[in-house]
Amino acid sequence: MAARDLARSFQDEVTCPICLECFTDPVTIECGHNFCRACLSQGRVGAQLLPQCRETITQRHLRPNCQLGNLVELVKRLRLPAGPALEEQPRCERHQEALKLFCQEDQAPICVICRESRAHQAHKVLPVEEAAQDCKEKLQRALDLLRKQLEEALVLTSKEKEKTTEWHRKVQARREMIAGEFNKLHILLRGEEQLLLQRLVEEERETLQRLQENVSKLSQQSASLQQLIAEIEGKCQQPVAELLKDVKSTLSRSENMKLQETEAVSTDLQRGYKICLDMREALNRFAVDVTLDPDTANPNLVSSKGWKHVRDGDTRQDLPDNPKRFLYFPCVLGTEGFVGGRRYWEVEVGDKTEWDLGVCRESVSREEEEVTYTPGNGYWVVWLMGEEYKACTSPLTLLPVSARPSRVGIFLDYEAGEVSFYNVTDRSHLFTFTDTFSGMLRPFFCPGYDEAPLTICPVLAQAGANPC
Repeated sequence: MAARDLARSFQDEVTCPICLECFTDPVTIECGHNFCRACLSQGRVGAQLLPQCRETITQRHLRPNCQLGNLVELVKRLRLPAGPALEEQPRCERHQEALKLFCQEDQAPICVICRESRAHQAHKVLPVEEAAQDCKEKLQRALDLLRKQLEEALVLTSKEKEKTTEWHRKVQARREMIAGEFNKLHILLRGEEQLLLQRLVEEERETLQRLQENVSKLSQQSASLQQLIAEIEGKCQQPVAELLKDVKSTLSRSENMKLQETEAVSTDLQRGYKICLDMREALNRFAVDVTLDPDTANPNLVSSKGWKHVRDGDTRQDLPDNPKRFLYFPCVLGTEGFVGGRRYWEVEVGDKTEWDLGVCRESVSREEEEVTYTPGNGYWVVWLMGEEYKACTSPLTLLPVSARPSRVGIFLDYEAGEVSFYNVTDRSHLFTFTDTFSGMLRPFFCPGYDEAPLTICPVLAQAGANPC
């Protein structure tokens, strides 16, 4: 490359800027520029203006430049290729002169004679080398933008693929939950199980199709970006004439290449996976008549006759000391304790804004000022706080609830190690704890601090109300 640049420099020094050939009888004029004597005498620069400095040519004071003439002879003796460049330059079709200039208005290369014509005289022109450099800079900016868009497209593609994987995981977890629920009562509910699984398959297929369409769309955009990038990179390597050819179109396409946003696809499962309470009819085979144990009730709680209703009272009652009593939290246990078997009961919660329901170990402490409901502490509880329903796991699990439950069903399967919660209002499954039980478990109730009561539903009402 060094030898090639050196040869080009020699040629530039011995090339007449008018005829673009090696100097013949070179002369120097007052401005210091050199020309062939014949080029000046023949007026080959149009209106007698110099192409370099735009000064007016005069025929006076033309001084022969012998040293330049000797240099021309030396170049010829070294047998360097004639002309201004090592490669053959395109010539003007009209004037047969080298296309040394670039008209910015017409976006086309022109010769020095075209420059002086009326068609271009008022136009801004640059040497083709400078014009090519400007184009390269514009193309480079376009490349940078396209590469950035490609990077964004690849990142979005990766995120969509991650969402697809996460979607598979969620579907699998939900499939296992549905299968587990129906395994309890598969004899009565096998048809309903297949219906829900089919609905899940359809949702899975539709959502995956939309996710895959996003991936496909992004992949297509990535391919288009890569193709245009490759085209521009190739164009940047082309000779000047080819580089400038259709460059406006290439730049226009690069500017119009915008990364299109993909459809936002939610990977939250729909809330319509309800287990038809034909299951509820089956669960009622295990219904128990639960009552509240007054010996465990917090002194702030008020209960009606029969210990089926409980609410938070205005004042603390003066009750005898009892090691079974919850001293600080407004909680109460069911009288019945379970060390095996299956048990089901329902609680009317109405429009209460807060409540806690579930089961706990008989051995939980009743004197703690702060209670953390977790299975590790002996509590399997679901609560409502404001508008949020949560399972008291560690950490808490937010429950998607499609319809606000006015009645909640609790099903304990001791041997299976499961405590399941159901929204009786819309006949849907809320949550299932899975654990290993030991010792006695008792129903757990906390009405919260609003004045509305919790009401344990009688067994007959449970069995007969709201038939499926």
